[in-house]
Amino acid sequence: MDFFDHTQLSPDQFENKALELFRFQAEEVPVYKRFIRNLEVNPMKVSRIEEIPFLPIEFFKTEKVYCHPSTPERCFLSSSTTNTGQSYHYISSVETYKRTFGAAFNQFYGAPKNYCFLFLLPSYLEREGSSLVFMAQEFVSLSSYKQSGFYLYNHQQLYEQLLINEKKNIPTILFGVSFALLDFAERYPIKLNHTIVMETGGMKGRRVELHRSQLHFILKRAFGVETIHSEYGMTELLSQAYSSGNGIFRSPAWMRALVYNPYNPLRTINSGAGGINIIDLANQHSCAFIQTSDVGKVFPDGSFSIDGRSDYSEVRGCNLMVATI
Repeated sequence: MDFFDHTQLSPDQFENKALELFRFQAEEVPVYKRFIRNLEVNPMKVSRIEEIPFLPIEFFKTEKVYCHPSTPERCFLSSSTTNTGQSYHYISSVETYKRTFGAAFNQFYGAPKNYCFLFLLPSYLEREGSSLVFMAQEFVSLSSYKQSGFYLYNHQQLYEQLLINEKKNIPTILFGVSFALLDFAERYPIKLNHTIVMETGGMKGRRVELHRSQLHFILKRAFGVETIHSEYGMTELLSQAYSSGNGIFRSPAWMRALVYNPYNPLRTINSGAGGINIIDLANQHSCAFIQTSDVGKVFPDGSFSIDGRSDYSEVRGCNLMVATI
């Protein structure tokens, strides 16, 4: 299945591709096969995406979720801010990952070469194996602006570069993890006219967690912008969703969010409030059907918002794993 068959999909085409991939992975991904077997689900009788069992994301911490005959080219590791262990996502093709995140970014913002990227990602740069850092490095290499680069805690340097970019009317994306953007905003408020401010992740244990609306209010006031953009991604996915404001995310054509009932995780619906399930058709050689520990809302048009993490995510995951391994 060629990934770029998925860049322009109607709802019916998406469903057909998802069901085709589900039946393949239900046989070829060992841990997913055992998970489905223990749920007593017959993959051939699954006729709608709402009937697909979604693999709890916790499995990526304990199992090798992979189904390609070749050795993985790369393994991405998650951060572990809750002391529950790291997730491992084995990637069959680095080139596929590049094409995936490049196509997703291009769908919402245009070509990366048109932007100067200033990345403020200290928690990610300080560890090995971050898929976000890999993506950021690729965007820096694709950018037409030699000023693109990374910042740890050198906020003065970042501030001076933003001043230069603003003065020269350079289209810029200031992309940062939430706690780092807050730290920078408190010390170096600056009026930005030619810069998109994009947050990702959370406080990573560095600051008190804020609801996204509170975070955006603070950042908008500090940077003098009308909206704060957001990126939604995770180690276990190859694709990203983006928000151009108000925390409403839109997915690329090959990715979709659905909702599950946190108290009955096997019940999935297309829209409403609850836990977030993600279908990522780019995850061809791991698992494309992931039950996250995020809670939020999915709207009838397919866009979604994230309200936070489920406090009982580990318990939920363990309950579904009983007798599976």
